[in-house]
Amino acid sequence: MSNRNEDRNELGAFLRARRSELSPSDVDLPEGGTQRRVAGLRREEVAQLAAISIDYYTRLEQGRIQPSAPVLASLARVLRLDDDQRTYMNELAGNPAAARSRRRAPQKVKPYLERILHRVGAPAIVMTPTHDVLAWNPLAAALMVDFGEFPERERNFVRLLFTDPRLRSLYPEWEELARAVVSYLRMEAARKPDDPRLAELVGDLSIRDAQFRQWWAGTHVAEKRRGTRRYNHPVVGEITLDWDALTSDAEPDQQLIVYTAEPGSRSEQALRELAAWAAANSGASR
Repeated sequence: MSNRNEDRNELGAFLRARRSELSPSDVDLPEGGTQRRVAGLRREEVAQLAAISIDYYTRLEQGRIQPSAPVLASLARVLRLDDDQRTYMNELAGNPAAARSRRRAPQKVKPYLERILHRVGAPAIVMTPTHDVLAWNPLAAALMVDFGEFPERERNFVRLLFTDPRLRSLYPEWEELARAVVSYLRMEAARKPDDPRLAELVGDLSIRDAQFRQWWAGTHVAEKRRGTRRYNHPVVGEITLDWDALTSDAEPDQQLIVYTAEPGSRSEQALRELAAWAAANSGASR
């Protein structure tokens, strides 16, 4: 017991030391016009960026509580820890598996889902419940963005929705969509509270986007099943599509999302035009 208490005290000292080394500008916060009374970041700033309460973070620094894996992942992101520092922090917290699981390779699309994906005559993507994009067909790339442009570990729809200007301009109801995907993500976080990749994603977006930080701190949750989405496409104009998230009982961690237009509608014609444009522009990703 005494060793565990010593480790918690060392963890608190490590957190205090690390936040004292960072300035607000390091984490995209305003410096402020008044003289700061402490070097580095304040406790409340770290807590806000990590999406935890100031009381929780204070008790962490005081060595009074055992942090969870998602909290550790968020703090690692906020405090800009390198891999060695992450490992050290997780060892002090009695959670060495978190550092190892962080390095786990992303999922690969199941072959049968990829075969279906390329036989669907509509935009379609395969993604995980946490919105990691595993595969897509050329029409999906033409409709949204070529996901192949991004490194595999950053190929996440929620991340791109908040960080890529092209997706912000693609959706006329961007805020409605962004709030929805945050609610889907919160539901998944309840199912997998110790998922380090999910915690890393949330921690990163909490730092980079104030709206994400605000909405994540809310309580809205939802299941991703089906819906309707409107696009303001730069090539074919406005398109309205229905989307369905199809999940196999044999592979619940991979979803096939298919986007279809109402038969005979202007959107169906726009999809045909988009398919012809994609075929003429071979840069669309497979």
